[in-house]
Amino acid sequence: MRITGLGHAGMFIETTGGNVLCDPWVKPAFFGSWFPFPDNRGLDWERFGREADFLYVSHRHRDHFDPWLLETYVRKDIEVLLPDYPTDDLEQDLRKLGYHNITYTQAGEVIERGPLKIMVTPLRAPSDGPIGDSSLSLDDGTASILNQNDSHPLDLEALLSFGKPDAYFTQFSGAIWWPMVYDLPLEAKQNFAHLKREAQHKRAMFYIDKVDAPHVFPMAGPPMFLRDDVFDSNGLGRGESVGIFTDQVEFIARMKQEVPKYDGHVFIPGTVVTIVDGEVGVEQTFYAQDEIDRMFADKWGYLEEQRASRQQEIRDEEASRAAVLEPAVMLEKLKEWWEPLLRRARIMRNGVGGPVRYTIGELDMVVDFPKAKLREYAGEECSFWFRIPADLVSTNIADGEIDWSNSIFLSMQFQTARIGKFNEFIYTFMKCLSRDRIEYTENWYAEQSDQTEDAQIGDWVVQRRCPHLRADLTKTGKIDEDGVLTCSLHDWKWDLNTGKCITSFGHPIRASRPGDDLTLAATAPADLSEA
Repeated sequence: MRITGLGHAGMFIETTGGNVLCDPWVKPAFFGSWFPFPDNRGLDWERFGREADFLYVSHRHRDHFDPWLLETYVRKDIEVLLPDYPTDDLEQDLRKLGYHNITYTQAGEVIERGPLKIMVTPLRAPSDGPIGDSSLSLDDGTASILNQNDSHPLDLEALLSFGKPDAYFTQFSGAIWWPMVYDLPLEAKQNFAHLKREAQHKRAMFYIDKVDAPHVFPMAGPPMFLRDDVFDSNGLGRGESVGIFTDQVEFIARMKQEVPKYDGHVFIPGTVVTIVDGEVGVEQTFYAQDEIDRMFADKWGYLEEQRASRQQEIRDEEASRAAVLEPAVMLEKLKEWWEPLLRRARIMRNGVGGPVRYTIGELDMVVDFPKAKLREYAGEECSFWFRIPADLVSTNIADGEIDWSNSIFLSMQFQTARIGKFNEFIYTFMKCLSRDRIEYTENWYAEQSDQTEDAQIGDWVVQRRCPHLRADLTKTGKIDEDGVLTCSLHDWKWDLNTGKCITSFGHPIRASRPGDDLTLAATAPADLSEA
């Protein structure tokens, strides 16, 4: 087996049963904010498109799904390995591009193409990517690999039933807008950014330990931010900006300290990994080693060169945006679109529990979640507030973009503030701007309120399934001496003495000590079990 890095999460996998093209991405994403790091434009994309037998797009995020690249280089009769997602958004995206030779994979199902065995493992929770993320397992008789990319599987036993991989490719520097866009003092931002990086690191190390592959290839990040307004959020940030983006070399250095039994390898555009009967070779074929050393040792210098040379791409993206709508027109269009969805989103409305303010250019509006209404801001107190450029919103309205969390918000071209804790329901609603997504997510939340099985962890008896994403807490949960439970998958925390979630509104947990007469359960501002 031979795996060529294409940048970010992209890879071209040559096997004895055919070649698999995974998540190829070149064009700037998320309103021109994200670029692949390092630059991958010079790869032989014609060859990869021409020689691929299978196309695997893990999910709809535009740093994994690049319509321009697919249209330009990948033939339309290729066999598409489609993850089993609850809504058909990704399928419809691919069909619009002309791809109709689609294989509908099923969770846990092994597909055979000659000597090649394929398994796609989907995740379907509302917070998994754009409602759906997935991993790819391959075995062609000469080697076995796991391409986990951005996904955070909960059922590792099912995933690893495919077999222990010789090489493991996984995200290590996840992308989010927290805390960069928040209205916070610099010192607080720096502290929160450090905590976020550490949480990401712990999650990556958790999976490395569980997968137990001898060779680890950190990938699927970090991106480059080349717009002037977000440039200083690269890496760990600089000046008055902060960043949460550990790079490959930094992560591998920590791996060597913490888990020296695993070999970590730099996986960038042109990295070629050859695996034969358990023997793994790694060669850099696109960048010379001195270039690689320089781009990591003098990362800001490399980023400055990229910024200077790629401004035309940013200007082209800005020129492609829709004309800005007048405030009254924008409000009316959003009312027509969102209010019917809000009326169906009872659990999410209750989970938000109050008005949220959106300042969009000259439009100052409130989404009154309890009443399922949009209206002009009337001076009332709001615990959550967003300031978003009007051209981004106008473009999403023109495009009918159903996922603003993973378009506008990932662009980091907005500002936000809040009073109190993070509220998952606001961001979930912002990625569910279609009837199919609303109905799926509402049903998903309703099902999560049924947490009937308990398990003992240390001195506590707690519900076995995490209230956030139903991870098995006997495997992912740790309790400190103060009775604070941490789920290692996403670093969410609960105070077991009260049952309250420390990380977010809602999501209470049932917990007690053996011998206690009372089982503790926090009552959230909006109790999902009664929604």
